[in-house]
Amino acid sequence: MKTKILFPNQFKRIGWIILIPSAFFGILSVFDVYSFEFLGQAKMFALYSDDFPGGSTAFGFVKNNISDEILGILCIVGAILIAFSKEKHEDEFIAKIRMESLVWATYINYAILIFCMLFFYSIGFLYVMIFNMFTILLFFIIRFYYLIYKSNKSMSREK
Repeated sequence: MKTKILFPNQFKRIGWIILIPSAFFGILSVFDVYSFEFLGQAKMFALYSDDFPGGSTAFGFVKNNISDEILGILCIVGAILIAFSKEKHEDEFIAKIRMESLVWATYINYAILIFCMLFFYSIGFLYVMIFNMFTILLFFIIRFYYLIYKSNKSMSREK
């Protein structure tokens, strides 16, 4: 099966190399286990920024530690490379598993989000939304590779 919208298979390895350390350091950063101040403060253009004690800025420049943005972008890029790289033997069966996994991940992601909207508030909900940016890709990756693993395992039993 010829697909033009998927990355080459080699990009999957690059995705894992990017995702694992950036997710690890991102989790440490979100829970304030370690502060990544090594990148320092940078003056960044903001469409909107609301600093609690200092007021808000619209269409202006703000001083910000950019480590969380860099880690978040790296997590997303890594997960996209993993999720949307071709398999070594990409066929209709793999395409079907890919599509079903994406639909399943979307349903699960939004079911969890609805649950969290009902039971999490304030800063707790902010954490939910931070993680929600990444969970749909993670759910997809987990489901997709689990189904491929199950399929390969059942095919090896048949031989």
